[in-house]
Amino acid sequence: MSAPTVGPRRIVCLTEEPTEVLYALGEQDRIVGISGFTVRPAIARREKPKVSAFTSAKIGQILELSPDFVIGFSDIQADIAAELIRAGVEVWISNHRTVPGILDYVRRLGALVGASARAQAYADELQRGLDGVAAAAAQLARRPKVYFEEWDDPLITGIGWVAELVRIAGGDDVFPERAVMSLGRDRILADGDEVIRRAPDIILGSWCGKKFRPERVAARPGWSQIPAVRDGHLYEIKSPVILQPGPAALTDGVREIAACIQRWARA
Repeated sequence: MSAPTVGPRRIVCLTEEPTEVLYALGEQDRIVGISGFTVRPAIARREKPKVSAFTSAKIGQILELSPDFVIGFSDIQADIAAELIRAGVEVWISNHRTVPGILDYVRRLGALVGASARAQAYADELQRGLDGVAAAAAQLARRPKVYFEEWDDPLITGIGWVAELVRIAGGDDVFPERAVMSLGRDRILADGDEVIRRAPDIILGSWCGKKFRPERVAARPGWSQIPAVRDGHLYEIKSPVILQPGPAALTDGVREIAACIQRWARA
């Protein structure tokens, strides 16, 4: 006789990270709807109906799926959550924005679906991967200064977990005081002169929804004097692997950052 199912049976994921975690834990059968922005795992896009973007959702379609639990992220999805709550749906809006927060999120989500042991093992695996990246970074002769650009108009610097992953990979974020700000509007730079003054050795770009253009960055007034531009160290980190606070950032995302830093170190 099989054990009874623990926790919610019909879950809608409004962002990618709960989908990726539930698949990693082998609990994908609980998912009945996902975000249209979901990239990982690729099979989810083929198997699950897409019922939301990031700031909007198809409320009617979600309710037709009869979810007993909906998972979202941050204040940006507060209006979606409120509408679903008024319709009688239980909603969990997480608000984790640090590397430890992502690991704790994995554990909490696992506990909600009765997979605590698997979630703990998965979080430990993610931590070991980060430790390996940090160990390799410790061999660097010098730590580069890194500017991470989340958006180009206006200029928005990297969020907390991104700055932490840059440090783990061997670099130092040039705007650490802004990285602690959770909202994008609080990480807007007044102008490009702020970046010039901080003279990053590496520029990483991840413009959500569009391709990062190094040539456009290099052509900004005065930016030719920035070491990263002068020496050609401008790199794109695809937004699906770094701008969502989930396993992707702690695996492919941090490894891509580390590869850029190692390339700079070899040069």
